[in-house]
Amino acid sequence: MLEKQTHTQLIILIDPDKYNPELIKIANKSKVSYIFVGGSVLKKNTFEKTIKSIKSITEIPVVIFPGDETQVSKHADGILMLSLLSGRNAEYLIGKHVKAASKIKASKLTVIPTGYILIDGANTSTTQKITKTKPLSSKKEIIETAIAGDLLGKKLIYLEAGSGAKKH
Repeated sequence: MLEKQTHTQLIILIDPDKYNPELIKIANKSKVSYIFVGGSVLKKNTFEKTIKSIKSITEIPVVIFPGDETQVSKHADGILMLSLLSGRNAEYLIGKHVKAASKIKASKLTVIPTGYILIDGANTSTTQKITKTKPLSSKKEIIETAIAGDLLGKKLIYLEAGSGAKKH
């Protein structure tokens, strides 16, 4: 599914609470490589429905970007096993993974070990509030954390500044 790539890819992230099928129709006309689905806080119970809807209107692989252990669906093509490397909150380094492990294993989803690094966007992000972690701000610390993730076997490193970030 996610093989090592030597070219730039476009990935879009869909929040199930804000899902609009028109975006998927645009993605079909664009060069979108993957569609990530998930959110930090889901207020509506539409996670599964959103994935099924997306899969019904596109061939683009759908990968779960889980905000918590409840965001697992056998209807997706894969799931990011996110580990918040920038934080020191054990719940987001391994705790949530333990809670979801059996469900993920049973789903037969392709699992992609992913290092998640929260970076300073000059705004308090939802991720920061939920995980009770501070973002990284120094370039050196971000790079060293990404290298540590690589050494831990992470296949992807995801940098997050949060919605509405003032700094990119």
